[in-house]
Amino acid sequence: MKTEPNGLDDLQIALNSHPRLSRPAVYRLAQELERWLGSREPPERLAGLVGVPRAQLEKALALAGRPDEVASSAAREREEAARLGAGIVLAGEPAYPAALRHLSLPPPVLTVRGELPPGISVAIVGSRKADPYGREVAELFARALAAAGMPVVSGFARGVDAAAHRGALSAPEGRTVAVLGCGLGVDYPVGHAALGKEISERGALLSEFPCGAGPRAWHFPVRNRVIAALSAGTLVVQAAPRSGSLVTARHALDLGRHVWAVPGRIFDDRSIGPNALIRDGAALVQHPREILEEILGVSVVAGAAGGTGALPLFDSIPEPEPEPPPGLAGQVFSALPSGSSRAPEEVAAAVGLPVDQVLGALLELELEGLVKRIAGGVYGR
Repeated sequence: MKTEPNGLDDLQIALNSHPRLSRPAVYRLAQELERWLGSREPPERLAGLVGVPRAQLEKALALAGRPDEVASSAAREREEAARLGAGIVLAGEPAYPAALRHLSLPPPVLTVRGELPPGISVAIVGSRKADPYGREVAELFARALAAAGMPVVSGFARGVDAAAHRGALSAPEGRTVAVLGCGLGVDYPVGHAALGKEISERGALLSEFPCGAGPRAWHFPVRNRVIAALSAGTLVVQAAPRSGSLVTARHALDLGRHVWAVPGRIFDDRSIGPNALIRDGAALVQHPREILEEILGVSVVAGAAGGTGALPLFDSIPEPEPEPPPGLAGQVFSALPSGSSRAPEEVAAAVGLPVDQVLGALLELELEGLVKRIAGGVYGR
């Protein structure tokens, strides 16, 4: 292999911006970099060991064998980040958020404009189509939490997200973090540039996508897991069924973090999400002090914020059986009985598909938190 050890940082950045590598494959390739880089195993066997489809591994191997292309790709990304007033942070570096290491597949590359504030953060998420009441609630909670010294994390979208960021910024010394579903160099949502500038001056804008990556529908579930991981808990304010806010709440539950919800009118579609969360065991909150009391009253919160462990949450409430996703991923999910584990080859035999396709589906399921890869290369849920 031609890539030298001192070029590993460049390789990670180049992999992250490769247009023909899937996000799940990028995560796994970065996580298993030492296993596949320079390996003499046959590609088919190596793909199974790494846990990515062979076609994705071969693209990564081809890129790693072109050091000039790796260096130029990484240099372009660094230059674009610098032009935007941002910097690139790699997993394993001291500046990388410790909370993200709790993810099974943490993003290997982050572009950050501003500074990630220290301390215990709380996420506030909700509908892009929030009504005046929803925006008022998000702003009230964000302002109160930020005034108490807790940074507010959200997704920079219209509606509840924007209200949460603005509420945090309205508090003296308030801090907020915006996690983007596109690259930092893309003006999205249009009209939020001024808000983004203010956030970067009082907190940080953060993206795991290349600077020029436009918003895509599948980017936002990926973004939502980062919002959940950065926060000690997630508050949901107005959310329709199957909305991204509920994805964030599910990731928070998977990580052992707090989930709170603001109840709403039963005749409003935007109330279905938070009301369902409350029905299923999330804490109903009506005032910011309830969140402050719950967090400050849990003795392990400070340790968890420092990256030493997850937070306790509703241990007595059984988690509902997740709904199988559509398509191939759903077939693969159903072939993994709850409480058991299987090798990719066994799953492939069960669904009657090539192992390469099954590996791709397993990566997608792992990214969504529906399955886990266990020592020995087997998968379970």
